[in-house]
Amino acid sequence: METRETTFDIAVDSSAAAMERVLDNGAGVMRLAPAWVPRAFCTPGRRLRLHPDDYYPFQKGRGGIDERWLGCTIRADNGVGTGPYEGLSLAVDPSGALVPLDEFVDTYKGKAIGDRMWNEHGGWAAYSKFYDNLLPLPFHMHPMDEHAALIGKRGKPEAYYYVPQMNNYLGDQPITYLGLQPETTKEQLLERLKRHERGGDNRISDYSLGYRTRVGEGWDMPAGILHAPASICTYEPQRASDVLSMFESWSNNMEVGSDLLWKDVPPERRGDYAYLIEMLDWEKNVDSNFHEDRALVPFETDRSKVEADGRYIEKWIVYKSAEFSAKELTVFPGQSARLSEQDAYGLIVTQGHGTINGQPLETITMVHISELTHDEYFVTAEAARGGVTITNNSPSENLVVLKHYGPGNEELGL
Repeated sequence: METRETTFDIAVDSSAAAMERVLDNGAGVMRLAPAWVPRAFCTPGRRLRLHPDDYYPFQKGRGGIDERWLGCTIRADNGVGTGPYEGLSLAVDPSGALVPLDEFVDTYKGKAIGDRMWNEHGGWAAYSKFYDNLLPLPFHMHPMDEHAALIGKRGKPEAYYYVPQMNNYLGDQPITYLGLQPETTKEQLLERLKRHERGGDNRISDYSLGYRTRVGEGWDMPAGILHAPASICTYEPQRASDVLSMFESWSNNMEVGSDLLWKDVPPERRGDYAYLIEMLDWEKNVDSNFHEDRALVPFETDRSKVEADGRYIEKWIVYKSAEFSAKELTVFPGQSARLSEQDAYGLIVTQGHGTINGQPLETITMVHISELTHDEYFVTAEAARGGVTITNNSPSENLVVLKHYGPGNEELGL
C-alpha cells in the first residue's frame, strides 16, 4: 500500500501566500486539521470520535489510531510507512490547502509564538495530544535531556488530564502504574529488565504502584520516570519530542518487541541493561511523597475568580512543569468570555458549540479520517495578547475548551 502524504484529499501548500491567508483569515486564530496518529503496540479505545471504520486505515503492521496530536510542530517517529506529515498539525487555508504548522512558525517566528518563546527555544517547543487505549500502555520511560542529547533529540516530560467528556467508559484497566515502590533497588529492576529478551512477561511493574483513575484530575510526569498509563482517553500536554524506552515485555495481551526497549538508546549502548537504569531519574521514581509531588488537582485561576462574574470558569489543569501548562475553560450557556494571554496556545473543544472570534467552534460527534473539523485552533501570540472571544451558542449545554501552552508560562511564574 502506498504511503499517503496526509489523511486528507487536500494539497499541502507551504507558500508564503498560503501562510499569509491562514494568518489573516482568523486574525491569528488559525483553524487546524485533526492529526491522527497510529501506534502498532496499542489497541484503540475508540473514544476519539472517529468513524468506527476508520481506526485501522493504514497498511498492515502500522496499528490502529489511538492518538490525536494537537497544536504540534513535530512529526511522529513511527518507523516504516510513516507519512511525511504524520503527527504534524496542518493549518486550514481558506483557499483550499493545508499549511504545515512548523513551517508557519519558522516563517513568522516571534509574531507566531512570541519573541520570548522564539528567542529562547527557536520554535514551538510543546504540544498536546489525546491518547486513547483500550488497555494500559506498557511500563516505559522517556529519556531525560542528557540522554536524549546523545541521539540528537530532547527529553520528554509530559502531563496527564483525564477529560470527563472523553471518558464515557474507562477501558479495560483504569489503573495507572507510576514510579517505583520506595524500597525498590536498582539490582531488582535490572534483573527484570534482563528478562525482557526471553519473551513473555518480565513482570517489571511488580515494583511499581497502581493508582485508580480520578476523572477530572491528572498527573505531572517528568522525563526519566517509569509509567504505564491506564486505559483512559487522556489529554497529554508535553514537550515537543517523541522519545521512549519500553521497559515492559508484555502489554495489550501481546509481547512488546525489544526494538522498543532500545529505540532511543545510543547504538553503542544497546544491550547494556545497566545503561537503561542510568537513564532513569531514580530519586523521583522512588519518591516516598510521589502522590503529593506529582498529582494534579485542578484549581480556579486568579483571573476567573475576579472577572468571570458567572459567565465562565477557568481552571489550571496542568501547572507543575516549566516546559508546558494547560487550562480548562468552561463557558456557560448563552455566555461569552473574552480572554487575553501572554503566550501563544493551542486549543480544542471537548463539549458544546459556539464561536471563537466569530469562527465556528464545535465539538465533533463522529468524523471520518479524511474530514476536516472546527474543534481545534492555534492562537498566535499577537492574537492571544489582543484577546480572544469565545461564545457559547447553546441555551443549555456548557462549552468546554482545553488550552495548552509552551515553556515558561508567565501567568504561572514558570
